[in-house]
Amino acid sequence: MVEKVGVERIAMPVTVRELDMERDLPAVEELERQCQVGISGDQGSAAADGAKKSKKKKRERMSLCVEQIGDPLARVRHAPEHVMLVAECGEKMVGVIKACTKMVSRGSVRSSKNTSPSSPSPLSGSPTQQQPYVKVAFLLGLRVSPSHRRLGIGTTLVRAAEEWSRAHGAAHATMATTVSNKASLALFAGRFGYAPFRRPVLLGRPVHARRLPLKRHHRVFQLQPALAAAAYARLLPPQDTEFLPADMPALLAHKLTLGTFVAIEGSDHHTATDAEQPSFAVLSVWDSTRSLSMRVGGAPALLRHSLAAVRALDRAAPWMRVPSVPDIFRPFGAYLLYGVRMSGPAGPALLRTLCRHAHNVARKNPACAVVAADLAPGDPAAVAVPSWRRFSCDEDVWCIKNLSDGNADPSDDDDDWAAPAPPGSVLFVDPREF
Repeated sequence: MVEKVGVERIAMPVTVRELDMERDLPAVEELERQCQVGISGDQGSAAADGAKKSKKKKRERMSLCVEQIGDPLARVRHAPEHVMLVAECGEKMVGVIKACTKMVSRGSVRSSKNTSPSSPSPLSGSPTQQQPYVKVAFLLGLRVSPSHRRLGIGTTLVRAAEEWSRAHGAAHATMATTVSNKASLALFAGRFGYAPFRRPVLLGRPVHARRLPLKRHHRVFQLQPALAAAAYARLLPPQDTEFLPADMPALLAHKLTLGTFVAIEGSDHHTATDAEQPSFAVLSVWDSTRSLSMRVGGAPALLRHSLAAVRALDRAAPWMRVPSVPDIFRPFGAYLLYGVRMSGPAGPALLRTLCRHAHNVARKNPACAVVAADLAPGDPAAVAVPSWRRFSCDEDVWCIKNLSDGNADPSDDDDDWAAPAPPGSVLFVDPREF
C-alpha cells in the first residue's frame, strides 16, 4: 500500500488523496476527455496555473492528441512503487497526477565541479565509484479540469507527488513537456526548480495497407527474452546509457513486447572485412494500442478528403501499390520501437530493414496506424529510422530536479545530471511510460 497524502489548502478548499479505482474511474475518464493533451504534453494542464488567458482566438492547427484508455495506472503500474493522486473540490474531481519510482541507469556523471567518476577522493585519495543505477521518480499525466485552472491545483498536485517520491527514496524527479508549451516550462523551471536537460525526438511513419518488401540478402531473426536481455546488456551498458531500467529483462518479457528482432546480412553477402565491425541491427516492438489512443485534430477538410480518396483508390486498384495512409482523424493506436541499436558499415541499411519488418508486424493489427521510435537527436540510429515529418515530433523536453534538497538549485548540485550528455551516450526511452 502506498501512503496517504493529506489535505492542503490553496485558493479554494481542495483535498488531495490517492485514487480509489472502483469509485474514481468514471471521473478520471471524464477528466481525460476534458483535457486535450499533445504528444508529450503531460504537463500541459499544469501550465494553466500560471498562464494568462488569451483574448484572441488562435487559428486551429493540426495537432496529435493522446488519450489514455483502459487502466488509468497503465503508465506507472509496472513500477513496484507507484501512485495516482486525485484532487477534489467538494465532491468534484478537478485534477490528477501519476508518479512512480524505479531504478534507472545514470550514464556517465557530469559534475558541476568537473570531478570525474574515477578521480581520487580528496579525503581518502582513492577513486570514487559511481553507482550504475539511481532511483528516479517519474511524474506523469498531470491533468487539471478546465473549469478549475489558475487556482493552484496543479501546483498542489505536483508538490504532493514530489513529497510522495521523496518518501519513497527517489533522488531525482523527472517530467516531460514540449518546447511550445512555454507556460509549462516556465512553471516547472521557475516554481518547482526543474531543469530542461534532454530532447528526445519521436520518429513516426504510417502503417500502409500492404506489406513492405525486405532486402533479400538481409536475414531477420527473433530473439527469446532471455537472449534479448543478454544482448542488450552488452549493447547498452549502464555507464554509457541514461534511463535504462534495471528491470530490462522484465520489459523484454512483458506481454506487450511483441518481440526483439535482429537483422544481419546473409552469408553470401558480407560487406565488412575482417578488420571491420560486424554489421547488425536490433530493436524491440511494444504494442501501445491497448493503453493509448491517438488522433490528429485540426486538419483541413481538403486534406481529409484527399487522403480518403487515396485510400479508396488503393482498395479499388491494389496493383497500383499506392501508399495510402490509414484514417488518422479517428482514434488509432501505435507500435513503439525501443532498444534501437545498429553497428557496422551495413548497420543503417539493416536497421531500415528491421523498421520495415516492424511495419509488417503492425499492419496485422487493425488498431495500429503508426510505428514510431523515440531517440536522442544525436543518436546515429535516428538518421536510419524511416519517418514522415507529419508523424514525427521534435518538441519533447525532459526536465529533471534533484529531490535530495527541495530548496537546492539544480545548478549547484555537485552531481549535475542536467549537464549535456557525454558524447556517445545513449538515451533509453521506456515504452511503458509513453
